[in-house]
Amino acid sequence: MASDHRVDFSVVSDFQVATVECQDGSDFTIDPKAPPTRRLRFPTLDLIADITRPSIIVYILLCFPTTVLAGCLLALSHTVSVVSSRSNYDDSPSSAPPFTIKPVTELVIVNKVVAPDGFARSATLAGGIFPGPLIKAQKNDNFSINVVNRLHDKDMPLLTSVHWHGIQQRKTNWADGASFINQCPIPQNRSFLHEFSAPNQTGTFWYHSHFSTQYCDGLRGPLVIYDPDDPHQDLYDIDDENTVITLSDWYHDPTPKLNKIFGPVTYNSTLINGLGRYRGGPKSPLAVINVEQGKRYRFRIIGLSCDPLYNFTIDGHTMTIIEADGIETVPVTVDSLPVLAGQRYSVVVYANQPVDNYWVRAPSNFPNQTFAGGLSQAILRYNGAPNEDPTSTPGPYILPFNEGKLASLLSIPVPGSPEIGKADVHINLLATTVNGIFRINNISYHNPPTPVLLQMLSGARHPSDLLPSGSVYELPSNKVVEIALPNTGLALGGPHPIHLHGHTFAVVRTSGNSTANFVNPIWRDTVSMGSTGDNVTIRFVTDNSGPWFIHCHIDFHLNHGFAAVMAEARDKLSDVNATIPASWASLCPSNQSSSQARLSSLNTTKLHPGSFNAATLT
Repeated sequence: MASDHRVDFSVVSDFQVATVECQDGSDFTIDPKAPPTRRLRFPTLDLIADITRPSIIVYILLCFPTTVLAGCLLALSHTVSVVSSRSNYDDSPSSAPPFTIKPVTELVIVNKVVAPDGFARSATLAGGIFPGPLIKAQKNDNFSINVVNRLHDKDMPLLTSVHWHGIQQRKTNWADGASFINQCPIPQNRSFLHEFSAPNQTGTFWYHSHFSTQYCDGLRGPLVIYDPDDPHQDLYDIDDENTVITLSDWYHDPTPKLNKIFGPVTYNSTLINGLGRYRGGPKSPLAVINVEQGKRYRFRIIGLSCDPLYNFTIDGHTMTIIEADGIETVPVTVDSLPVLAGQRYSVVVYANQPVDNYWVRAPSNFPNQTFAGGLSQAILRYNGAPNEDPTSTPGPYILPFNEGKLASLLSIPVPGSPEIGKADVHINLLATTVNGIFRINNISYHNPPTPVLLQMLSGARHPSDLLPSGSVYELPSNKVVEIALPNTGLALGGPHPIHLHGHTFAVVRTSGNSTANFVNPIWRDTVSMGSTGDNVTIRFVTDNSGPWFIHCHIDFHLNHGFAAVMAEARDKLSDVNATIPASWASLCPSNQSSSQARLSSLNTTKLHPGSFNAATLT
């Protein structure tokens, strides 16, 4: 459909039989009583809207300049995204299963108009949907994901990259996806093949853009590695794509506008499984999580947030935590669960209540939270319950979450001497804010002109030679590293979720605790810095060569400098070099003076078959 023959949806509001007139005079008919058939996809058409609605079948005559394509029946599911002057949908449909893909796949990044909360905006999406498709893998699967950049909306970034959050990328640092750390971003109409494995990693992960604040425009989705020998499998009956629960903030303005804000950035709505409502907006559909009475469900809760912390609860039900950030935990039962940006938990919920509808709630840490009109909520619906909003009430909450009580199921030993400050390497990262700009140890992170990995491969011999200057910390191989994250209250906008790429780490001192735990602490990859006075401390071993980003996962804070780089195990970098494809270097522009400078300084004393070579940049 050409852009000058777009559709006026102004008459679509009540889902009766309706005729919709196109701007070229042709029309199509919407008939909710038409017989069901398979949903059809038209990837080559320039459609202004994606009409998808559970339980409603639409008969469409598509509009064209010279002809009408008739008889296309669409079985509609999961979300409503109609560009319309009236979109007040009163009923709350059941959510359809999420779209899933395998670990060997193509992930196309596109711009598309969507309205997950009833407000239509152009977004940046993986696979054209929000959240992006669930990448569903099995333990020890190999991943081969071709990320294709088909972005065209100039009001948002046109470059992209995708990070596989929580995947350790052993010997494949180049595939981690962080722009300007591990790779150059992918240009328009180009693709990049990420090939990696995740040996012995299982659990709940996610993926998102790691270019600017692009994931706040929509490029984020779940990734799960299932374990056929899960040590917790006797605790639950059901664990599939229907039990993945994503929590995300949603913005009506594109990120280039939001990036100009030096201070708090206010989201417009909270989306649970990609659906929600905003204040003053239409009664847009809410997500429905279907359960059967008497069954036990493993809900995989993923913090897709760009900024807020969400406190996740289910009216009338407790939750037993069995996983945090891909690490199995000793089971702990809670009735509320704080989920920071980037964090993931698996919880077992026993559907042991009377058949009914129950509110699923996710208020944030932002002020003036309310559930009025369905804000920040989804519906837990027992089979046999009526198709209506719940009347359940929150609380009482008597089983609070305490990160200090979490422990790894396998009692993973803490490396090094069991005393704070007694690791081989101790680094204190003091975060502050000055005029909306974040600093770590008085240095604000800025993207370097050349990816840090490329700098290391090009022969930079000393940390002072690595850019961005002052933000790169050299870590020798096979050493115990301890990082302290003191919260002095000078880094505004907390609590700050700190994520380290390339590792899980032992949280030997959690937020809210002044004493250390070297016996059996939780291991994870994203940890809260807590509140003023906390001094969260983590430990890990430098057994994964390459530069790894460590940053606040509030994306606006990262964009304003809250980050550093751990340049790890340089002497083992040849293992990474041996796996780098030629296409990796070709992402970087060859016509810039910085490129020429790094070519002239390239260390070519030892190259590996199929590895990075200077010639690939010319």
